[in-house]
Amino acid sequence: MTSAVSSDFAWLNRGTSEIFPDQAESTDPTENLLAFLKDCDRPLRVKLGIDPTGSDLHLGHSIPFRKLRNFQDAGHTAVVIIGDFTAQIGDPTGKSEVRKQLTPEQVKVNAQTYLDQLRPVLDFETPGRLEICYNSEWLRGLDLEAILKLLGTMTVGQMLAKEGFAKRYREENPIYLHEFMYPLMQGYDSVAVQADVELGGMDQKFNLLVGRDLQKHFGQPQQFCLLLPLLLGFDGVNKMSKSLDNYVGLTEDALSMYSKLEKTPDNLLNQYFELLTQQDLNSLPENPRERQKLLALDVVGQYHGEAAAQAAQQAALDLMSRKSVSSEAVPEFSLSGVEFPAKLFFILGASGLCKSSGEGRRQIQGGAVRLEGDRITDVNTEFAALADLDGKVLQVGKKKFVRLVG
Repeated sequence: MTSAVSSDFAWLNRGTSEIFPDQAESTDPTENLLAFLKDCDRPLRVKLGIDPTGSDLHLGHSIPFRKLRNFQDAGHTAVVIIGDFTAQIGDPTGKSEVRKQLTPEQVKVNAQTYLDQLRPVLDFETPGRLEICYNSEWLRGLDLEAILKLLGTMTVGQMLAKEGFAKRYREENPIYLHEFMYPLMQGYDSVAVQADVELGGMDQKFNLLVGRDLQKHFGQPQQFCLLLPLLLGFDGVNKMSKSLDNYVGLTEDALSMYSKLEKTPDNLLNQYFELLTQQDLNSLPENPRERQKLLALDVVGQYHGEAAAQAAQQAALDLMSRKSVSSEAVPEFSLSGVEFPAKLFFILGASGLCKSSGEGRRQIQGGAVRLEGDRITDVNTEFAALADLDGKVLQVGKKKFVRLVG
């Protein structure tokens, strides 16, 4: 057979934690993904499911989509499944209690936001390279007979082997029956789209295996499963998470994104380069500081363009040296809704630099707040009029900035 894809498969194992089944020595294409890629004479259908349970994505979320783009560039079809039906249940993976169920309207809004944020990552333009499906198309139509047959493919014991369920059972936290349906519905997605390969994070192994089992049950060839690492946040301990404030959002402005990435801890640099860039890992700068700057430039360039990345780098240098910063490089916050005289801690909360006025107070007391490069430590600092702040850069720590405007 003639291969339909690129003969260079180095991308397949880059940043990949596990592939299964993976009989490395086998030439049987049903047991070895590389052999399958070389042997197949058609574009493979590569599945990645997302449940739009929130509105903001961060770099950790981008990891499987970057791998999906690798498959697209190699000539295959990315099948992105928007879990508009499953999101109303919520993936129980890693959760110590039942997840709050979303309304269809919330899911629809979140789904569009997700797709907008993923445009810099995936190929939306090349014909045949991307399919976007909504799993309500097939799940909503299942009748009780079909659901009972689906439930009959797994035992309670198998479900309790899932780490999250087992932990909750041991701790006597409630497990609701509808949560058992989640892995089955995600697995049924693989049947519905006839997936050849499914991508997921390391915490999704159970769900991906269910997809293989259901494909076998329904008489389909079983998909290969490719697991990807979970990106660590800046603390170097926990996975990147908005709730832990150790993340870089895909929609963050160029300067904020650059300022966070150029402070990436040395022990995370190799992982970040491998998972977030296409840089040759054998040709990176030896100096850790130069590595940090290269990483920040590369990633910011992916989402904002090379010119914006260069401008963000210069703006970050100017802020550090207390020079004037170009207005294009710093996001703006309008003071038009602020009533003067106004306390600085209130402005910190209103601008989003701090989560609340209370946090604003703490940041001022801790010496983390600067206005035009000058540190402010008086928690009662007050400004009489908008003109006192118009055009000035307000900064919290080394990574958060806004230019105050009237």
